Amino acid sequence: QVQLVESGGGLVQPGGSLRLSCAASGFYYTYYAIGYFREVPGKGREGVSCINAHDGYTYYADSAKGRFTISRDNAKKTVDLQMSGLEPEDTAVYYCALLARRGAFQCDRYLDDYEYWGQGTQVTVSS
Repeated sequence: QVQLVESGGGLVQPGGSLRLSCAASGFYYTYYAIGYFREVPGKGREGVSCINAHDGYTYYADSAKGRFTISRDNAKKTVDLQMSGLEPEDTAVYYCALLARRGAFQCDRYLDDYEYWGQGTQVTVSS
């Protein structure tokens, strides 16, 4: 059974940094990706960033480019999202999610298809 557990959310001042971690377990996929998504009530879900476990390919939404960095540790099945230069607009519930396929793929081509989701962690950027 695939499980994703997130950690690292919290309250931070504008301009500050946070590091989110996602620990995945319960699977032995070769081709999979883990992505971070965020949700704000009334604004829907946004795919913030994702990374392929099989080749390290990364994707960043325009809102994340230059400020967020995603990284992976395949041996531990963890994916981290380092967020810096945080703004009030980054306030949201952040989720990590996993997508597996039978062959190699680019994680951002299937942002609507992620199958397994973590419980979410609140990130609040406020002074």
